[in-house]
Amino acid sequence: MIQAVMVISTQAKPRLLKFYNFQPPEKHQDLVRSVFQLLSARPDSVSNFVKVDSIFGPGTKLVYKHLATLYFVFVFDSSENELAMLDLIQVFVETLDKCFKNVCELDIVFNFNKLHTILDEMILGGQVIETSSEQIMKSVEEIERLEKQSSTTSFIPKSITERFTR
Repeated sequence: MIQAVMVISTQAKPRLLKFYNFQPPEKHQDLVRSVFQLLSARPDSVSNFVKVDSIFGPGTKLVYKHLATLYFVFVFDSSENELAMLDLIQVFVETLDKCFKNVCELDIVFNFNKLHTILDEMILGGQVIETSSEQIMKSVEEIERLEKQSSTTSFIPKSITERFTR
């Protein structure tokens, strides 16, 4: 099971935190700090897989990808495959690239709702539900279309609005 998804900047600022098992909000910053200290101390030439028993509990692993100014981190237990998690990070980043046309940190900061929507289309309750970037994009576009449609829908009858717009 996936326990957490984090996107952390190289300045240790959390850009996305999603926990699939309960973590008290007071502990979030400590977890981010611990993960960042661990990742920032690692050279680029080492493996992207880390055992994090001391941070998240026994049997927990972390896989990460460092791209530009961001660390994309997935924390999971022994029931998940490490390479599948690395591939899932790649799908997540590819989907973000399709969505934002070459994603950068500012896209993530200013479009966090879309970021959460993409993640929710991929992972539900710590279980992977979709791995196709195209399918995820279709779902996100449909959600955006419905949101736009609902925001333009008026609950006031047209005959009444016409009287006041003349």
